[in-house]
Amino acid sequence: MILLRRLLGDVLRRQRQRQGRTLREVSSSARVSLGYLSEVERGQKEASSELLSAICDALDVRMSELMREVSDELSLAELAESATVTEPVRAPVRPMLNSVSVAGVPPERVTIKAPAEAVDVVAA
Repeated sequence: MILLRRLLGDVLRRQRQRQGRTLREVSSSARVSLGYLSEVERGQKEASSELLSAICDALDVRMSELMREVSDELSLAELAESATVTEPVRAPVRPMLNSVSVAGVPPERVTIKAPAEAVDVVAA
């Protein structure tokens, strides 16, 4: 059985370790006890949305980024769990987009061809 709290904890720990930060530093910044944060990272405690928000703020990570990474982990775990099924299962594909600068290009000369759900357009 896949436990969401374990996946979430794994992702939180990786985010913290990527930054080279200690549990003590993050717990202090998030105003969460060191022991509780440790239990969340080990998947032993369910984190509330308020707690997740505080941890994300302390890690300077958007909650949507955290949840996207958890979602990817969940997809992989589900695929691994279903590997015993005789039918092949295709992995979900998320398009990867690169940043492109169009500064100085007249707007009528810019064309974006990508799936609508994969593109965020922000006017400068």
